[in-house]
Parts: sequence; C-alpha cells; structure tokens
Amino acid sequence: QSAGITGVSTVCSSFATGPRQYNGTFYEFCPYYFKPSKMNTFMENLKENIHIWTAHSELVGFWCVEFGAEVRKALANCKEWQEQALIPNLAHVDKQESEITYLTPWSKLEKPPKEGVCELAVFQMKPGGPALWGDAFKRAINAHINLGYTKVVGVFCTEYRELNRVHVLWWNESADSHAAGRHKSHEDPRVVACFQESVNYLVSQQNMLLIPTAFSPLKIVSTEIQNISLTAIDLSANGA
Repeated sequence: QSAGITGVSTVCSSFATGPRQYNGTFYEFCPYYFKPSKMNTFMENLKENIHIWTAHSELVGFWCVEFGAEVRKALANCKEWQEQALIPNLAHVDKQESEITYLTPWSKLEKPPKEGVCELAVFQMKPGGPALWGDAFKRAINAHINLGYTKVVGVFCTEYRELNRVHVLWWNESADSHAAGRHKSHEDPRVVACFQESVNYLVSQQNMLLIPTAFSPLKIVSTEIQNISLTAIDLSANGA
C-alpha cells in the first residue's frame, strides 16, 4: 500500500518575517509518497539511519498516513490476503488514494431497484462545511430527484483528506434516460432556482459513469457504456 509519511523538523532561522516570527525557529512538513512494494524497505532503512538526520535537526515526529487502521491491521496479519491478493497485485498499482466520508444526515444508503447506470458526481464546496452550504446543496439534490428520472444511492461528505467535498452516487435506468433527464432538469425552473442558490458555494465539480466489477455487491450494470478508461473505486463501510 502506498502511503504518505510526514516528518517535522526544527532549525534556527534568521530570515523569518512577520509578527508571528520572534523565536527564529520554523517547522518543515515533508510528505513522501512510495511505490507500494518499496514501502517496507524504505521504513526499515530509515529506522536504521534516522540518527544521521537527527544529528543535524531535531525531529518532532514521523507518521504514516492511514485510514481504517483496524481493518488494515487485521489484513496485515492475514497470510492468505498477503500471499494471494496483496503481494501479487502490488506491481499493478500505480497510485492509491483514500478518503473517509460519512453519509449526510439527510441521506441513507439505498440499493437501486434494478440494473441501470451509476454516476458518481463529486462536488468541491467552499470552506465552511455543511453548516454553510448543506441546506442549499440538499435542495439542489432533491430538485433532481423530484423530477423522477433519477435516484440517489447515497450522498457522502468527507471527514478526512479533501474537506468540503461531497460525493453523490446517482442511479439511472440507462445512459439515454440519464441524458434525457439532465436535459429536462436544465429547463425546469425549480431545478434552475436551486442550482443558482447552490452554485454560490461551489468551487468545482466532476463526474464519471461507473461499471461494477464482477464481485461488487452493488450491481449497477450498463451494457451501453463502452470504451471508457476505468479507474477502480472501492466504496467500503467501516465503523467509526
């Protein structure tokens, strides 16, 4: 598994400026990103040689970035997982990212009524959190739902990593009904009004159509989607 490691060190500084700088010390945060197969090698080498670094600069802390620690710990001690799944697949992993999200208070995880097309829409909202933009965002989502062409599988808000980011998982019967529904929504005054309110808090957005893997518990299949560059997405539920 790739991971970011952050080192924090202090050194004397004579060039610091501003009212916040009087003691001549600054702190440096150093993230490192690794190939999954090289992570353990790096950690072992650093453990043996970190004294060379600390002879020149005080080390305040060194951490591994990790989410779902209990699950990761259990899998790390599972020989079957390590030998049959993790180690053989490390060579195929280019980069892994992880976000911890929670369902919004007004959303719950819903299974689609039948096979169809799933769209993941990601919204980066302005700083302030749901207390600032939550109500306007909810009204914009419900405006689309009320038109009847789509359903929401879940609305998730980030707790760790990129804050103020919302993931909305939509379900539609087909790619055609999705396109027709969006076209209709753009001409509906109720949707437009809600969008104009919510967009005041929007920084950026992106979306993608998803194709389920054979082992995905949530089956949202579309035979109409072809020639798409795929990104593997793992949506896991972990207890707080």
